[in-house]
Amino acid sequence: MPKKGKAKNTVNKAKHTKLIKQKINKVKLEKQLHKERLKAIIKKANQEKKKDTI
Repeated sequence: MPKKGKAKNTVNKAKHTKLIKQKINKVKLEKQLHKERLKAIIKKANQEKKKDTI
């Protein structure tokens, strides 16, 4: 027979899932920001290189 009452561990699983998603999103955002910073640095370096060669 099935147990009566609410299911076991559903609250903890929901909290865990929420926290893991937050962590994954944070890592994705950090990677994206890092890529954008690198692109900006490379772009700036290329512009300075063009100015020096002219």
